[in-house]
Amino acid sequence: MNEFGLKAKDATIADLGLRNVADAYWNLTPAELVEETIIRGEGMLTDTGALAVDTGKFTGRSPKDKFVVCDAKTENSVWWGDINIKFDPDKFDRLYEKVAGYLQGKTIYVRDAYACADPKHRLNIRVVTESPWQNLFAYNLFLRPTKEEILQTVKPEWTIVAAPGFEADPKLDGTRQSNFAIVNFSKKIILIGGTGYTGEIKKGIFSVLNYILPHEKNVLSMHCSANIGKNGDTAIFFGLSGTGKTTLSADPNRGLIGDDEHGWGDTSVFNFEGGCYAKCVNLSKEKEPQIFNAIRFGALVENIEFYEGTTTVDYDNISKTENTRAAYPIHHIDNAVEPSVAGTPKNIFFLTCDAFGVLPPISKLDAGQAMYHFISGYTAKVAGTEVGITEPTTTFSACFGKAFLPLHPTRYAELLGEKLKKNKVNVWLVNTGWSGGSYGVGSRIKLSFTRALITAALNGELDKVEYDTMPVFGLSMPKTCPGVPTEILNPRNTWNDKNEFDAKANTLAASFVKNFAQYAEYANAEILAAAPKLAVNA
Repeated sequence: MNEFGLKAKDATIADLGLRNVADAYWNLTPAELVEETIIRGEGMLTDTGALAVDTGKFTGRSPKDKFVVCDAKTENSVWWGDINIKFDPDKFDRLYEKVAGYLQGKTIYVRDAYACADPKHRLNIRVVTESPWQNLFAYNLFLRPTKEEILQTVKPEWTIVAAPGFEADPKLDGTRQSNFAIVNFSKKIILIGGTGYTGEIKKGIFSVLNYILPHEKNVLSMHCSANIGKNGDTAIFFGLSGTGKTTLSADPNRGLIGDDEHGWGDTSVFNFEGGCYAKCVNLSKEKEPQIFNAIRFGALVENIEFYEGTTTVDYDNISKTENTRAAYPIHHIDNAVEPSVAGTPKNIFFLTCDAFGVLPPISKLDAGQAMYHFISGYTAKVAGTEVGITEPTTTFSACFGKAFLPLHPTRYAELLGEKLKKNKVNVWLVNTGWSGGSYGVGSRIKLSFTRALITAALNGELDKVEYDTMPVFGLSMPKTCPGVPTEILNPRNTWNDKNEFDAKANTLAASFVKNFAQYAEYANAEILAAAPKLAVNA
């Protein structure tokens, strides 16, 4: 077994039970990993210098194949169910041995990295991958230690082993099908097999931090973007896909702390990551110049198509998947803040695209409402593109990231509530969706209005205005805002048929109440009191 590259003198993959591999390459540079990928015939360069690869059968995460080892450490702390599926410890050990056996005689790539930009919460990670482009992904997405730090890291705290070419036998191995991503909190190992989708590596560590930080360190882990103003004021943006989170947090007047995963400690908000994993569908320089320009040499693009006869990416082509992605280090973004650490947030924004046209363009939440809407994680999606009006559908994802929560959602919400009260943080619910009626009747709220509302909140201008209270939802709506027509601030005023609005508001409120029922048993009185109050005669 040969081990090459930059590593601590006593560091060896034999410590991981990986023996008899052909060659192990440690901490190769991005250029070396790109070269390895091309030589192996696993990728090619685009005209901007990015490395283009296909991830194979899986072009997205496989939530039903994500497991957590159930043992003495996790049995009474993990939120078990369809998000965290139990896996037997002995079966994990046997499966790990099978993966180790599979890697015998193969070339593997080893990366030392870490998560959490705040040194107080740093988590050292070792990533072992079967392919060089997976290792490039790890270089881009995680934080990058210095040469001196690498030479001192004999053993990391956590290890990821990713072997996409290995396929499990469900009958023997205890998996659902041939692919799997298993977290073992006791052994501090994430084992991934049967899938080349790199997002499993990223979200594996996110799930780990979503357990360790709140459960062991009283740090709130968050699925959000964050930025910082010129006066040092931190803002956090939560929102599901389609709510405008990426667009609204990418403000040229504010520094980017991070675009996806953060922690909120006693005195800091910090990025978990050292890069971005951006969606590429319909990407253009005009719409998203920061992301477009970040896709250059060193970046990785996944599952894209080229314009015929060229190496120019056709971002509108989704023949392989709608989930085309680009992974790049955060320093590819011009206004990124490094190190990615800032102070306690002054403002938090919950973004929702309410296609029912019920929620106000902006409203201010008290602590109870903030916890309730955090657990709800609401947005609405417009189903289908066929001719005629299509009824929107509600989407709820607890804490705006239900798929990655090892603990019960109320644990995160109560921690959020504690921090809001302690630090007197403003929380805003922002509707980037419809006004004047539901989808098909009303119209989408103009982006310029949404930006003006957020700017007013950030600048403290909404602290100086009067508020109305919205019936049913109990939300506080500003009566005025600079740069925004007063008539749209109360959504009921924008509907021609007020009775129809009242009925629709009640219907949406009922959806909130129905969704929340699954969490109510563990919610405290303050959270429960913030639920919408259904109108009896609506």
